[in-house]
Amino acid sequence: MKLKRKTDPESPVDTRDDTDEVIDEVLAELREEDGIMEEIDAQVRKARKRQKIRRIVIAVLILLILVTIFLVIYLETYTSSRIVTTYDVAGSGNVNYEEFGRGILRYSKDGIVLLDRRGDEKWNQSYQIRNPILATYEDQAAAVADKGGNTIVVLDRDGLKGEMQTTLPVEKVVVSGQGIVCAVLKSEPSPKSICYAAAGNPLVELATSLAGTGYPLDVSISGDGTMLLVSYLSVQDGQLSTKVRYYDFSGEKDSQEEYAVTADDYPGMAAASAFFMNASDSVVVGDDRLLFYTGAAEPELAKTVVLDKKIKSVFHDQRYVGLVLKNEGRSGYELRLYNTSGRQLLSEEFSGDYSNAKISGSQVILYDGRKCNIFTRTGLHRFEGEVSSNIMEIIPVLGVNKYIVMNTGGMEVIRLVK
Repeated sequence: MKLKRKTDPESPVDTRDDTDEVIDEVLAELREEDGIMEEIDAQVRKARKRQKIRRIVIAVLILLILVTIFLVIYLETYTSSRIVTTYDVAGSGNVNYEEFGRGILRYSKDGIVLLDRRGDEKWNQSYQIRNPILATYEDQAAAVADKGGNTIVVLDRDGLKGEMQTTLPVEKVVVSGQGIVCAVLKSEPSPKSICYAAAGNPLVELATSLAGTGYPLDVSISGDGTMLLVSYLSVQDGQLSTKVRYYDFSGEKDSQEEYAVTADDYPGMAAASAFFMNASDSVVVGDDRLLFYTGAAEPELAKTVVLDKKIKSVFHDQRYVGLVLKNEGRSGYELRLYNTSGRQLLSEEFSGDYSNAKISGSQVILYDGRKCNIFTRTGLHRFEGEVSSNIMEIIPVLGVNKYIVMNTGGMEVIRLVK
């Protein structure tokens, strides 16, 4: 017997089917909205990607424009200059100038002054020296000596460091970074080389003789003041000869021979210039060759560069040696630059005579009167022309083609132009 279920007319209606339909509709709408959101997100990502690419392209274009402008400026050879700024420098009459680190030394027979690059005095030291000659070691120390007189004044970045009176006339003076001074003093029959502490007391005296060591043509002292390099000219069997001697003063010694740590002889060669470039590298300049020595404790000859032209002038800094060589059989000169290991970095031909040559930063600057010729270390010809007044010192400064020029009127900042 089958029982029938009674339906109560007042009981609630079963709505499960309707609810499922509503839920399905809501889920469908959400899915549709999710699809729209995904499409929106995709469009946003595409827009952001386009903006990023656009920014990169703009940045690359700006960089290319800047590089192009820089190369046009940098690779150009300029022939004129204009004055940007003029600074008044007190007492700029019969004086000399020399670059000294970030400043400029102005010296005369009455005193020496350190100027900043606006012409303002950092310190001022007076003295009475009839014929001043200046020696510097980087931006650490300077010595002013009375050539033919007996006074030597030693200075550093802060001013006076010491003063000394020699017993014989000064012929040449060099200074170390600590202010130790070595002076070649005129004496008969041959000069003496004496090293002094900055306070003025003698440290070492090297005797010379024409029959023994020979005549000291040039001397140089290492930055720490412990090593002395001397180039002697002697005559052996009627022939000129150069004796290169390195003396080590770092320890106690009983005789001059014990000071000598390197002794090389070069028959048939005269070497009027010898200098330390840094703590371990030094150079002896012969009339027909360059001798590159290396080693801080016992320097040894590392390389010989034979020259095929006559040397007109030699100049150097801590990294490079520069030569101006006279062309044979034709007019003009050759500018060469070597590094501390004797590798040639630069060879450039130029015309005109220049009495001054220097290395400042990465530039080689030749000047004489108003004339100036500038090359970069990489061989770019930066400038050839004249400035507004006679150059007493010229220094590259920050800025596009800007230089400080010291002249009889004071200080000018110039810019190179076409």
